[in-house]
Amino acid sequence: MESAPITADSFSALNLFLRADWVVKGVMIGLAFASIWSWAVIIEKFLRIRSLNAEADRFEAEVSSGRSLEEVAQEAGAQPAHALPRMLQGALKEWREARAKGQTSETQTAMLVQRIDRVLDTTISRESAKVEDGLGLLAIVATASPFIGLFGTVWGIMKAFQAIAVERSTNLAVVAPSIAEALFATAIGLAAAIPAYIAYNKFSTDAGRFSARLEGFADELSTAIQRRLAERA
Repeated sequence: MESAPITADSFSALNLFLRADWVVKGVMIGLAFASIWSWAVIIEKFLRIRSLNAEADRFEAEVSSGRSLEEVAQEAGAQPAHALPRMLQGALKEWREARAKGQTSETQTAMLVQRIDRVLDTTISRESAKVEDGLGLLAIVATASPFIGLFGTVWGIMKAFQAIAVERSTNLAVVAPSIAEALFATAIGLAAAIPAYIAYNKFSTDAGRFSARLEGFADELSTAIQRRLAERA
C-alpha cells in the first residue's frame, strides 16, 4: 500500500498534529493547554495590576487634596477592596482607640506607632501576595515548556530513525514528515514558554513596584499619625 503523496499541505499544523505519534500528540495537547492557561493568567494579571494602579492614583489624589484623613477614609466605605483605603482605615482605627483611652506617655505613643506599623505591614504583605498570585504558574510554564517540547522532539526523531530502519532508505521524503512533527513539538513548547517568560518578568517587576508603592504610602501614613501624636503632646 503506497503512502499518500507529500505536498505543502502535509506540513500544515493540523496535518502535523494528526500524523504525529500518540506520545507527541500528548505533548502537543499538554503544551497547548499550558499556553491557554498562561494566557488566561497574563490577561487577568494585566487587567488587575492596571486596575490597582488606577485606583491607587485616584485614592492618593484624594488623600493629597487637603481633606481630612477621616473624611477620605469614610468615603471609601466600610470594607474597601483596595489596599490603600484599608491601610488608612486600619491606622485611623488604632489612632481613635488610643485617643479614646487617653494615651499620652512616650511609651504608650511608641506602642501605638508599633501597632500601626504592624497593621500596615500585614496589609502590605497580604496585598503583595495577592498581586503575585499566578506568577508561579507563569514561571513553571516558562521553564518547563521548552523541555517538554524537546521531549516530544526527541521522541519524534526516534520515530524518524525507526522509519529509516523499516524503509531501509535515507530518502528525505521518508524521514521529513517525522522530523517535521518532532520539530513542531519544540515550536509549540517555545510558543508557550516565550510569552510566559516575558509576562513573568514584567508582572514580577510590576508587583514589586506596587508593593513599594504600598510601603511608601504606609511610611507617609505613619508619619502623619506621628505628627498628630506630637501635636497632642
